[in-house]
Amino acid sequence: MKKYIISFISLVLFSATMAQNKEIAPEDLNGMRAIGSPANPKVRMSWDRYHDYAQITKFCNDLAKAYPNLVSVSSIGKSFEGRDIWALTITDTKTGKEKEKPAFYIDGGIHANELQGVEVSMYTAWYLAESFQTIPFINRLLKDKVFYILPTISPDSREHFIYKPNNSNTSRSGMRPFDNDGDGLVNEDLLDDLDGDGNIVMMRRKSKTGRWKIDPKYPSRMIMLRGDEMGDYEMLGYEGIDNDGDGLVNEDGEGTYDPNRDWAWNWQPDYVQRGALFYPGTLPETRAVKDFVVNHPNIAGAQSYHNYGGMFLRGPGAAEDEGLFSREDVAAYDVIGKLGERMIPGYNYFVLYKDLYTVYGGEIDFLCLTRGIFTFSNELMTSYKLFNQKAATGRWDNDEFNEFDKYLLFGDGYVEWKPFKHPQFGDIEIGGPKKNYIRNHPGFMLQEDAHRNMAFTLYHAYQTPKLEIVAIKTEKLSGDITAVTATIMNTRVIPTHSTFDVKNKIERPNAITLKGANVIAGMTVENEDLNLFTEQQFQPASIQVPTIRGMGNVKVRWLVKGNPNGATVEVNSAKGGVVTSKVSN
Repeated sequence: MKKYIISFISLVLFSATMAQNKEIAPEDLNGMRAIGSPANPKVRMSWDRYHDYAQITKFCNDLAKAYPNLVSVSSIGKSFEGRDIWALTITDTKTGKEKEKPAFYIDGGIHANELQGVEVSMYTAWYLAESFQTIPFINRLLKDKVFYILPTISPDSREHFIYKPNNSNTSRSGMRPFDNDGDGLVNEDLLDDLDGDGNIVMMRRKSKTGRWKIDPKYPSRMIMLRGDEMGDYEMLGYEGIDNDGDGLVNEDGEGTYDPNRDWAWNWQPDYVQRGALFYPGTLPETRAVKDFVVNHPNIAGAQSYHNYGGMFLRGPGAAEDEGLFSREDVAAYDVIGKLGERMIPGYNYFVLYKDLYTVYGGEIDFLCLTRGIFTFSNELMTSYKLFNQKAATGRWDNDEFNEFDKYLLFGDGYVEWKPFKHPQFGDIEIGGPKKNYIRNHPGFMLQEDAHRNMAFTLYHAYQTPKLEIVAIKTEKLSGDITAVTATIMNTRVIPTHSTFDVKNKIERPNAITLKGANVIAGMTVENEDLNLFTEQQFQPASIQVPTIRGMGNVKVRWLVKGNPNGATVEVNSAKGGVVTSKVSN
C-alpha cells in the first residue's frame, strides 16, 4: 500500500511540475522527440495537406490565442470578394517595441495554383511560435527581430482553385471579372468539368491523322510523335465545351490577369507585360500589401513564395535594372543564396531576368527597389525532388512525374482516361494530371520542403542588420571639453541601407545620438589614426549616418562641455533597430 501511495504522490508532484512549466515543451512526449520538431505543440497542425481560407483563418487566430506574448493577428485589408487579408506579427513582445526591431516580411499565395507557398508561410509562423521556448536560436531571433507573415495575399483565387474545377495552371489570377475574349460578355465560357471530379484534365480523340500515341510504359501519358511515325490520337486541349458558340473552348474564364504584374516598379501595360492591368495597384490586394510595407519601414528583408522550379530568385526582373544592384549588395545576396543551394538540394540561386524570364511590375522589384528591402522569391517544388537527381531530359519531355506516380503515389496523381460524348467533338476521352499534381508537392514531401525553405528564410532574416555599440571611450581635452567616441558595428551581412536606397534617399539615415550631455560638436570619424573627421554642422548631438555596411562599422565623436558620465548613446535605425549604451568615464 505504501508503494502505491508514494507512486500517487510522485504522479501528483510530476503533474504539478508540468503545469508550472507548461510553457516549455518536454524533450520526451510518449517517446523520443524527433530533432527539429516541436514535441508538444499547442496548435496541432497537419502539414501534409493544403488548407482553405477558413482553416487559414482559424490557424492564425489559434496561434495568436496560444501565444499572446509572441503572436498577434490583424487584417491589412480586404480582397476583391471581401475576404480579410490576414497578417501575423511574431516577436518576443517583452524585449522591445515591434517597430524598433529589424523586421522580416513573408507572403505566399499571390498565384492561386501555387498552393504550397501558403503552407510554407503558415509553417514558418507555427514553427517560430512553437519552438520559441525550446530552440535557443529561435528564442534569440524573436528577441531581436519581428516577423510579418501574410499567409495568403490572394485569398479569393485560392478558394476558387480548391473548390472549383481547375487544372494545375489555372488560375494565376484573382477573381475580378473581365471580358477576356472581347465579345462584350463577361465570364461566359468558363472551364467545364465534364465528369464532375473537380479536375480539368485533357481531351483526346482517336484520329487516323493524329500525331500522338499512348506511352506504353505509362498509360496516363501521351507522347507527341516525330519523324514519319504514325499516331493514334489528336489532342483537343483542356477539358471543356464551347459555351458561346464562337469556335473556342474555355476562352473567357475568371480573371486571367496576373497579380504579380501589378506592382509599382518598372510597370508596363498588358501589350508589353502580359497579365498587367490598368495601372500599378489596380487590385485591392496589391494596394493593401503595398500600404502595409510602406507603413512598416523596419522591414529589412522579405520572402515571397511561388512555384515551380526549385529556385531562389533575386532581382532585378528586367535587364535594364541590373546596374541598380551594387557589387556590395549582390555580395550580401550571394552569401544567402549560395548557402540556400546547400540547404535545399535541387534548388538553384538565380537572377530573375537572367535565369528565368523578364518580369515588369513584379513584387520582388517593388520590395527591393522602391523600399530598399533585400528580397528573395522562392520557386517551390522541382522534379529533382522526385528521385533526388537531375532529369536527363527537359521539363516537357521527361516522364519522371509518371514514373513517380506509378511507384510512389500508386496512380493517385492522374485521372485515368475515360470516354465522354462531347457536344462539339463527338466521341472523345478525358484524362491527365490532377490539378494539385506536378506543380504542388505530394503530401509526404510537403513538410520537408516547408522546413527547408523556412530554414533558408530564417537564415535570411538572421542576416538582416544587427547593430551593436561595441565601444564607447572618453578623452579629456583642454578646459572643460571631453571627446566621446562611439563605435557601432553591424554584425550581419545585410547593410542598414542598400546602395540604391542611399542614392535615392528611400529611408531616413541612421541616427546616432548622444543624450544627456551638452554637445557642442558632432562628427563622423573617417580615419582615427590620421585624425580625419567629417563634422555635422547642424544638430550635432544626433549624427546622421547614411548606412552601416554588412559586417562593417562606423565611428562617431562628440565634443561635450562638462562631464558626459551617465549620458546615453542611442543608435536608431529604421531597418537596424534601436540600441543604447551608457557613457562611463
